[in-house]
Amino acid sequence: MTRRIDLKRIHTAHFGTMRAINRQIVLNYVRDRGPISRAEIARRTSLQRSTISEIVDTLLEEGLVEEVGAGASTGGRCPKLLALRASGAAAVGIDIAPTHTTVASCDLAGSVLERETFETHPDFEQTAARAVSAATRLIGKSPGKIEGIGVSLPGLVDPSTGRLIYVPYFNWRDLDVGRRIGVATGLKVAVDNDANAAALAELWFGRAEVSEARDFIMVFIAEGVGTGIIFDRQIYRGEGGAAGEFGHMVIGERAPVPCSCGGYDCWEAFASGRAAVARYAALVRDEEAGQLSFAQLIDRALDGEDEARAALIETARYLGRGISNLIVGFSPEIVVVGGAITRAWELVSGILEEAVKRSIRRDLPAPCLTPSTIGDEASLMGALSLVLADKFTTVAAI
Repeated sequence: MTRRIDLKRIHTAHFGTMRAINRQIVLNYVRDRGPISRAEIARRTSLQRSTISEIVDTLLEEGLVEEVGAGASTGGRCPKLLALRASGAAAVGIDIAPTHTTVASCDLAGSVLERETFETHPDFEQTAARAVSAATRLIGKSPGKIEGIGVSLPGLVDPSTGRLIYVPYFNWRDLDVGRRIGVATGLKVAVDNDANAAALAELWFGRAEVSEARDFIMVFIAEGVGTGIIFDRQIYRGEGGAAGEFGHMVIGERAPVPCSCGGYDCWEAFASGRAAVARYAALVRDEEAGQLSFAQLIDRALDGEDEARAALIETARYLGRGISNLIVGFSPEIVVVGGAITRAWELVSGILEEAVKRSIRRDLPAPCLTPSTIGDEASLMGALSLVLADKFTTVAAI
């Protein structure tokens, strides 16, 4: 198991067998504190300068870091400053969602360089073939080394094998996604579900209070409701990767839409984007309104349409009910809400905050409730993070 290095709590290693850990520590200092000099890394880590120089030389040769100029002199020669390689793509992400699939490339810092989006086909082979074709085009455009491909899927996944276990939206079952894409592209492939990927993106690219937290829960609202759990700065996946399926916990009866599992009592059936759109269609008494996307409904709510606001607020009440249950069960430091709903945070935050207050037991600290800074890009950034995190993490012994 790997985890993101906590620079506030590192214990550097000085033995040959721990050289890889020291390498990752240096790489993370360049990532998080760069531009930074070799001398500054040595001062902060207490590693010998010769060790730092040897590691940096290797990172330069591998194309992971580059020299970006000179720092201020402290009496001698101006130190050379190090930063992550900025030129060329380093990772490709494939985000397969129920309505559309996005394929994108990014650099080592996680900045998206190019993307292609197309409608997700109900036939897995057709969607996979188009995703591979788009990924191959992006790989061919990059002058740098592509470290791998990350795949985010809206269903149950076994990350250890790269197999898709079940995606209820399309009834996809038991598909070797990692091998399928790996053979076609010749690259290493990492696969996870969309909520776990979104949580990983928050850990790596979220605002400081989230990315530096040891424990938080990501609640991702899209066509369904997904949750990603970060414990001790790692994704908690449970047996067979099945942890976090809270979209299927029972919170009521006679929901406005069926859950992806077919039930009408699941959290997803009450609090998803599909549920909000169904409520809106019922309020305006227009069946065609049920074909709107969640993003379009949010646009109407932000424009001041009363029925759209009412549908969104009712959905937020059920969203808050489920979040309250998560807080009671896990007592996380932070709950991050992601997806298109973050654009309407001013409309729904008060309702969600009230649910959080009701879930706190006397004398216990209240968790922070915050919208994702990544918004509805969370699952795409998560797919990319599956590759990038592997470059910056090390063994859990740190």
